[in-house]
Amino acid sequence: MLLTDKVALVTGAGSGIGRACAIALAEAGAHVVAVDINGKTAEDTAAAVGAFQRRGVAMQADVGDLADIDRIVQETMRAFGRIDISVNNAGVTRRADIMDLTEADWDRIHRVNAKGVFFCLQRVAREMIPKREGRIISIASIAGRGYAGTSNVAYAASKGAVISLTKTASQQLGKHNINVNAICPGVTRSALSDANLRVRAEQEGVTLEEMERRRADVIPLKRVNDPEDIAAMAVFLASPGARNITGQCYNVDGGLITS
Repeated sequence: MLLTDKVALVTGAGSGIGRACAIALAEAGAHVVAVDINGKTAEDTAAAVGAFQRRGVAMQADVGDLADIDRIVQETMRAFGRIDISVNNAGVTRRADIMDLTEADWDRIHRVNAKGVFFCLQRVAREMIPKREGRIISIASIAGRGYAGTSNVAYAASKGAVISLTKTASQQLGKHNINVNAICPGVTRSALSDANLRVRAEQEGVTLEEMERRRADVIPLKRVNDPEDIAAMAVFLASPGARNITGQCYNVDGGLITS
């Protein structure tokens, strides 16, 4: 197994991409701390990790709260003594036109998607620096690269921030032998994207099945991501094969955008 006995901290691990990443990392040999704002779903993911004879630990936390971030890192260090891999996945959004977004929308989205990612990265790096080793992987989005089908402009801005901070953080943490990369998913099946799809179907007066067909048709490979497609990239970026890769933001989108 590529990641035998590594320790991975995954935020937003209760469902979707985060859950898939936690399970894939466990399958590759890692012990996993599953963090989610929903404690029950975090526990479900931790139990799934245990099915691979890896240790799964559930923690309930709000990554927009710096005290919560500090707590989960401290508890992970007490439990395992180190953090080898950090997957910053927790994120929020809603379907909205640019003229309908409110200050509350902006603050909520950036609090989790940008602030949460940065301070999780920074706090975990404090533990990785003395050990001179670590892999930090943030889940951005092709929305941050200008994808026109994004849920809203505030979400796109927050994911653009993740792309930018990944590049700069990689330059500043490289001297400590810490790799910092991001994954930019395209259209991906998840509770979040399915909720957005239902809103679009209602707005356009079409069936959900028709909207599902439309979103696949515009993808060159004609295939919407499953969360496991993103998880596979996360495992690679955490693996020895990616030891000399840093500062990169990889699209996993079936060819939907090309930059």
